[in-house]
Amino acid sequence: MTDLLTRLRRDWQTQLIIGAARTPIESPDGTRWLLRLAGVCLIVMLTLELACGYHAGFIQLNAWAMHYPDWIWQCLTVLGDERMPFVLTLLFALRYPRIVWTLLLAGLIAILYSRGFKELFDTLRPPAVLPAEVFHLIGSGHQHTSFPSGHSVTIGVFCSILIYHARLVEWRILLVLLAILVGFSRVAVGVHWPVDVAAGLMGGALAAWLGARLATVWSAPATDVFVHLAIVILAGLFALGLLCDDRGYPAAGLLLQCLATAALVSGVVQYLFLPLRRVRAS
Repeated sequence: MTDLLTRLRRDWQTQLIIGAARTPIESPDGTRWLLRLAGVCLIVMLTLELACGYHAGFIQLNAWAMHYPDWIWQCLTVLGDERMPFVLTLLFALRYPRIVWTLLLAGLIAILYSRGFKELFDTLRPPAVLPAEVFHLIGSGHQHTSFPSGHSVTIGVFCSILIYHARLVEWRILLVLLAILVGFSRVAVGVHWPVDVAAGLMGGALAAWLGARLATVWSAPATDVFVHLAIVILAGLFALGLLCDDRGYPAAGLLLQCLATAALVSGVVQYLFLPLRRVRAS
């Protein structure tokens, strides 16, 4: 048994080294994309705030979103759950370990940004300000800690890290659109102001950029077996949690279960099935 574990660890180490070589340590193009994304979000946030006030645009955008089924917004908004980026990395963790390490660093920065500003400002959300009949609410009517949108920060971090490492412009454009849609879903479900979303996406992009910069000067843990496995195990626990928790959006329950199941199966295949086959064949 001990010999098998030793051989598995060596195989994981080999795969991590091979995987790290697939991803460049630095990406000048990725840096430009993230800083421009953050800059655009900052301009949108300041324009809304200074021109029309903190609540600007909410009624109009929330009303426009009512033209589409609620289940669409529920499925989009759960992608901003804090656990989701780690769960999704199980689909490619061993193949691209640098992305996993960057995500961890960026995630810690994003938590400081999101939680810090939420506690600092403790702004009221739409359900605490507006009468129920003037807007469309989907799910729970949260009332406090509106700025910035945590879901927007989360999807901003995840998509921005992929944007940073992506090689095709088309992928980068799709990831930007996905981040915007998930952020917009927070307005559609009625729990955040557009300013919150712009601030969240900006913070997510900046956290990803800082995480990527930090990962370039502190890159060794990306190929450390024990650090990597700790992140993977944490991601697996998050996936198990998503199997039985729809986060108050029942229409998205099936999507969460499918993504969590796919992530768990991918993890088992990458870290147990394929390595065991290689070890036994050697």
